[in-house]
Amino acid sequence: MLVNAPQPQIAVILAAGSSSRFVDGPKQLAQLNGKFLVAIAVQAALDAGCFASVLVVAGAVPLDGIVPEGVVIVDNPLWASGQASSLLAGIAAARDAGAQAVVVGLADQPFVVPEAWQLVSRMETERPIVVATYAGQRGNPVRLGAEVWDDLPNEGDEGARALLRGRPELVAAVACPGDASDVDTVEDLEQWN
Repeated sequence: MLVNAPQPQIAVILAAGSSSRFVDGPKQLAQLNGKFLVAIAVQAALDAGCFASVLVVAGAVPLDGIVPEGVVIVDNPLWASGQASSLLAGIAAARDAGAQAVVVGLADQPFVVPEAWQLVSRMETERPIVVATYAGQRGNPVRLGAEVWDDLPNEGDEGARALLRGRPELVAAVACPGDASDVDTVEDLEQWN
């Protein structure tokens, strides 16, 4: 039996890291075609038009005035401990807002298109985790139903990946348009600019 995607859902964009491989300042503030990377990622989630709200988790770099209006900035004071803390900060904010699922993306993936956010958020399945695929490879965004939030790692630099690997029976995949390539280095950015 298939069930409808959980409602309400909140989009969470993780943007708290220090961008240690990006030697030209904070990656979140790097520009691609004249727009901040983090703003591009957040705008794709907004343009999907299927979320109760859009949150962006900040930490190393203040994002006030950088992300589009109407986006809620969630501060992660533990950002240096790794991505798990940022995911948990986003989940806590979503839980407080009454969400039944979050759809998580990353600030350094500017080619994830609104349609990918829509497909992941709207996929009908009994499985609590839905992951986007691109040419058969897993990427972001990833929908996490509330029933798996307590199973996420509490520390380290992995968000939901450990759960996806360890509990494949909980995961459904959906093919998406776009590209989940990361912009991790200045060279990556130059390749696309």
